Amino acid sequence: MSHWIQREIVLPACSRGFHLITRHVLDAVPELASVDVGLMHVFILHTSASLTINENADPDVLVDMESSLNAIVPENFPYVHTCEGPDDMPAHVKSSLMGASVIVPVRQGKPVLGIWQGIYLCEHRDHGGRRRIVITIQGEGRSQG
Repeated sequence: MSHWIQREIVLPACSRGFHLITRHVLDAVPELASVDVGLMHVFILHTSASLTINENADPDVLVDMESSLNAIVPENFPYVHTCEGPDDMPAHVKSSLMGASVIVPVRQGKPVLGIWQGIYLCEHRDHGGRRRIVITIQGEGRSQG
């Protein structure tokens, strides 16, 4: 049986950087347990934050990701769009580079993530505020015994 599940959640405000949100996402869709095979699409409804999948074991990876993005997209570049503060336009560029969504396969009611993988909110603003995420799952239902 084909399943479509969709939820919108609001994440608490986070400081600039990378924040593991896998548990927030999974807690929002308990129906995932009824999906045998499918896809989970996670989309952020903002243009100054993004989503990614990355290592969830060594926190140094997240520090290096933030440092790398700051080196690639510096705040002191001569941006034209500056009316929302010095961190706004760089946040838009970083969001476009990282992406607004991730797709995770689903197998036997669980996300298929590698042992060291997690879903991250990439907060590119100093004070981005609460972020809205839409989670959509499409898949075939688990067979009944």
